[in-house]
Amino acid sequence: MAYIANTPLQQQEMLKKCGAGNINELFADIPDFLRPLSLDIPKGKSEFEVMRCLEELALRNYSHLTCFLGGGFYDHFIPAAVDALAGRSEFYTSYTPYQPELSQGTLQAFYEYQSHICRLTDLDVSNSSLYDGGTALYEACQMAIAATGRRKIIMDGGVNPIYRKMIYSYAANLSIDFIEVPVSHGQSERHALFGLLDTATAAIILQNPNFFGVIDDHSDIVKKCHEHGALAIQSINPIAAALLKSPGETGVDIATGEGQPLGIPLSFGGPYLGFMAARKKYARKMPGRIVGKTVDRNGNDGFVLTLQAREQHIRREKATSNICTNQALCALRAHIYLSLMGSGGLAKTAQLCFDKAHYAKQRIKAIPCVQVMESSPTFHEFTVRLPVDAGACVGRMIEKGFAAGFPLGRYYPGMENYLLVAVTEKRTKCEIGTFCEALEEVVCR
Repeated sequence: MAYIANTPLQQQEMLKKCGAGNINELFADIPDFLRPLSLDIPKGKSEFEVMRCLEELALRNYSHLTCFLGGGFYDHFIPAAVDALAGRSEFYTSYTPYQPELSQGTLQAFYEYQSHICRLTDLDVSNSSLYDGGTALYEACQMAIAATGRRKIIMDGGVNPIYRKMIYSYAANLSIDFIEVPVSHGQSERHALFGLLDTATAAIILQNPNFFGVIDDHSDIVKKCHEHGALAIQSINPIAAALLKSPGETGVDIATGEGQPLGIPLSFGGPYLGFMAARKKYARKMPGRIVGKTVDRNGNDGFVLTLQAREQHIRREKATSNICTNQALCALRAHIYLSLMGSGGLAKTAQLCFDKAHYAKQRIKAIPCVQVMESSPTFHEFTVRLPVDAGACVGRMIEKGFAAGFPLGRYYPGMENYLLVAVTEKRTKCEIGTFCEALEEVVCR
């Protein structure tokens, strides 16, 4: 179209071939409000000119900012080997491993990914990925409903508000009774949660660390859940899992989370990865693909898709999920990242995140007009109270080269002056110090 539009003669020739007298006839079936404002397409550019134009556009993004932004998605270091291996054509093009005899490499990678997730969560079975952390949490709700025959879900207020919005969107036309319980001093409000538990409850949804970065031991909540025949669902941070009590140790039935910290770049919002693990008795309720290990007739190891068909939409109400695909390439990246890091490397990364975040806390506490909220222990994310609107502060910090954090007033009314700050292993002592100096200049002067 761009080439033909270069000259009126070429345009007329094109219209003639299409059987249209003019441009308006060509687009007659398209409503006026959907038509382009102009078809005056500029002449083509050379490769050099195109690259220069794209570079200028890219510079308009704030990719140069030093990142203290979190809220479920984090700026972690990604080893170069992740890109090198995940970009190999054997993996990059092997999206759908339906024929196991032709897809052993891909199937083995996904089997090993599942094994990583089981070790990370200390649970029995995992699937080979879901769309993202919020979708995985919704799928866990459906698993609980299918397992218990109940339709009441209690949701802790510390669960990521983005995830909660996604859950409500998925369940908008379903008869599921969701009840939210506000957090208390950053941790789960036991008294309120226990008061809502009854024989109609399918599950309680928890998050550790929660959206405010707060660490909590949910063992007592899980125990109370089981006393009422309900399931315990916990969303976790996979990096924090290297240091904290695992979902399996806590007694959780289904664990989910966002896999973006596991070797997946922020990429302006995706694609990301939802991971899920559960106790063995819920394996047949689990959505998506599950890769199993078997042997062929000669006794050689082999890998296959197992337990359920992918095209569950043909099963209608008998389907475990409406998920008919997954984030295969993102799951592969997570597998490579975890293989490269190992348990020791992951634990060291988690410890660096924890230590640097607590160093940042101490530096911010020295700012006279800023208060660090310290009622509960945190991992690598924490809340600060500012003397000004947090959204306005974030805008001014961008001018100084920082993505300063997440303004909590966006999702929590009454918290307009509260900012959620995240610190990963990538942040240096110098960056943290410069960040604090800029923050003091913005909010105290």
